Amino acid sequence: MDRFWQKCARCARTVRFSLNGRCACGGTLLVQYDLERIRAAVRKSALKDRPAAMWRYKELLPIARERSIVTLGEGWTPLLRMKPLERKLGIRYIGVKREEQNPTGSFKSRGFASTISLLKEHGIDYVAVPSNGNAASAMAAYAARAGMRAAAIVPRDCPGIIIEGCLRYGAATYVVDGLIHDASRIIEEGAAEQGWFHAGTLKEPGRVEGKKTMGLELAEQLDWKLPDVIIYPTGGGSGMIGMWKAFQELLELKWIGGKLPRMVSVQEAGCQPLADAMRTGAFVPPAAEEVTSKPTGLRVPNPPDGELVVHIIKQSQGTAIGVTTEQIDEAQKQMGRLGISSSPEGAATLAGLVQLREAGWIRPGESVVLFNTSHADKYVSWTPSAAVPVVRSYSELRQHQQQTGGS
Repeated sequence: MDRFWQKCARCARTVRFSLNGRCACGGTLLVQYDLERIRAAVRKSALKDRPAAMWRYKELLPIARERSIVTLGEGWTPLLRMKPLERKLGIRYIGVKREEQNPTGSFKSRGFASTISLLKEHGIDYVAVPSNGNAASAMAAYAARAGMRAAAIVPRDCPGIIIEGCLRYGAATYVVDGLIHDASRIIEEGAAEQGWFHAGTLKEPGRVEGKKTMGLELAEQLDWKLPDVIIYPTGGGSGMIGMWKAFQELLELKWIGGKLPRMVSVQEAGCQPLADAMRTGAFVPPAAEEVTSKPTGLRVPNPPDGELVVHIIKQSQGTAIGVTTEQIDEAQKQMGRLGISSSPEGAATLAGLVQLREAGWIRPGESVVLFNTSHADKYVSWTPSAAVPVVRSYSELRQHQQQTGGS
């Protein structure tokens, strides 16, 4: 039997492992492992002697050879107990998973450590990604580490310091006069001519698997007892998918038992398709027609597999909520006063916690973990040091290349 393969989350079709992340039915192909073999070979108690990085879970990642691993030291981020918040909100336990301490300043380090390792193992040498920002800079960093060519396409209002990071890592960088799905369209249109691999959310299996390690780590850091509630800032949804997948695998490995956490997706008002789906009872999130939210990782009008994310939220007996820009700003100040540099996405989880506690959805005796997915400095005002071309289509991107002699 192969060490790993893929199964469609929608139609349950099983296929040989490949770099394709989508089934013919349109569902997401998720990596499957021989968990019975892993359970026989690996004891969870042995993990404590392994390196403090996400690769301590190497048996549960889809890299066949350790020499293929591309790493910058990602993972094993702190889980910090927030006693002042516990007292203020009247909740037994509140922890913050500090993903801003990853090598590229966000949780995206995990996804691209896995993705770039996987692409390297399969002989890919040119990668492109559409992104609201953090994914682009993470992709650029890990591609540089692997010696691969990279192209990043981000919305025009992407924070300048993130664009500067992409340039610093050597990625060909473009800003699109539009949103993340417009950037994705340009990459798709140029794939045949450019020869780049489209590493957008759920286009390949590595991103979900890398982000899955957040759930594995959380379980280990809490001595294999999961919290009652996880509050997670959600744009494309691969982090939510990955963590829920991690918990299912841990159950099958018999490393955890009992009830799984209620998963809460937090979005910003002005682009909250998941929250709208939960409010109306829909299984497929409606695409946000008018997007007015800020340029952060939460701004994904049409999640690549919103149906799967909604299914996970409902299966966990969780919910999805929208919070306002003002609530995010206030939560960011509160986090700062507690010593945490939180991005708008990370601060949104605290805003969501306050809202859910006031509504009685979270009870005093429960335990809650918030995910701070990036640090605040990613969003300071900054103008990139090099001129970055603005494009509206792939033809404009190609025209720019021809004019500058680039490729």
